[in-house]
Amino acid sequence: MSRSEYRSFVPPPEKSKVRGDTAREHAEVVLKVPLIQNILAGWQEMFVEPFKGITTDGEIIPALFERRSEQAPTEQAIIAAHHLLSELTPDQRASCRFDIDAKKWRNWQNTEIYLEDYGLRLTEVSENVRQAVLEVMRASLGANGYEKSRNVMRLNGFLGDLVGGPEVFGEFTYIFSLFGTPSSSEPWGWQIFGHHLCLHGVFIGDQMTITPTFMGAEPCNADAGPFKGLGIFEDEERMGLEIMRSFSDEQQAQALIANSMVGGDLPEGRRVQHDGLHLGGAYCDNRIIPYEGLKADDFSDLQRRDLLDLIEEYLGTLPPGPLRAKMDEVERHFEDTHFCWIGGHEENQAFYYRIQSPVTLIEFDHHAGVFLNNLAPMNFHVHTLVRTPNGNDYGVDIIRQHYENAPHHKEYHKHED
Repeated sequence: MSRSEYRSFVPPPEKSKVRGDTAREHAEVVLKVPLIQNILAGWQEMFVEPFKGITTDGEIIPALFERRSEQAPTEQAIIAAHHLLSELTPDQRASCRFDIDAKKWRNWQNTEIYLEDYGLRLTEVSENVRQAVLEVMRASLGANGYEKSRNVMRLNGFLGDLVGGPEVFGEFTYIFSLFGTPSSSEPWGWQIFGHHLCLHGVFIGDQMTITPTFMGAEPCNADAGPFKGLGIFEDEERMGLEIMRSFSDEQQAQALIANSMVGGDLPEGRRVQHDGLHLGGAYCDNRIIPYEGLKADDFSDLQRRDLLDLIEEYLGTLPPGPLRAKMDEVERHFEDTHFCWIGGHEENQAFYYRIQSPVTLIEFDHHAGVFLNNLAPMNFHVHTLVRTPNGNDYGVDIIRQHYENAPHHKEYHKHED
């Protein structure tokens, strides 16, 4: 079904799944639902595990990542972060600031449910603070990455208007926190998360990471209101489909995991209600995800170029310097990259694909309705994920290397001994 045909699945007001006039009222009701309680219990079980990182077999591949110069916009981000801090009250600063190694990095989730009692909730701060948060994002991200992030936020506001919950879903129903102290030499970063948008920006000197990155939309296009004409994820959908359709019959057979996205030949347990077909969602920091599908060493030169272009579309949340460095890293491991597919590959059919290598994991998924009424996955509800497997989500591995190898830290640890 075309992504523009979502109107027939908008529930009437009396059947809306919004359960309160405000985010807090809505959360109070839905947190009593057994399904939600079970999901949260599962998340908590994963959260208490020590961080290891996503792997293919439970073992981290060593020496994949390195400390390096990437020309990240660190100074601009530091200026923006200090300006934000100057706008905050003492209570706000206490609520949104954590150590660089705080476990709260991993406490993100992409629902609309008001679960957290910390951070800057952008609907509940002044306009000056909200704009200062956006400036931290703008200073940190590439231009395309910032615009895509804002478009996710805007479409979340459109969803709120669509289903009668503007205070539950909204352009600014997100939580922002700072980790570490903004510095040109020491690790620090920021996090924003909420419905359909979760970003984790980490700086060490002029090096930067931004994963886990979650972006989604339901629906992907606005046909009315202040954001009329706005659309998102067209390129990720089109480019993925073009790659799958460029394969020979033999290549398609290797790439295809299942024809059905729900039931049918889909392996039992592969789909879960809150994550669809995603494997790298919230709290899945240590998941074992074996390679599946077609290995890229079997790609033609044209297919190789197209896959690299698609990967760059996802990694383009990064600013230019870190993006170039990350793409160099991706290309070094291209022969070990795998591409797999679930679903149809005709126009307007729903599908899932995953791109996975030692240094990146990317997922695209057409979802069933959550607040719209489509029971089957359709093109107007999309979730995307980018992870850095083998222990460098949240910049964990390069932060470890920094503390092990930076001269002043080595000297400190020598005196400790």
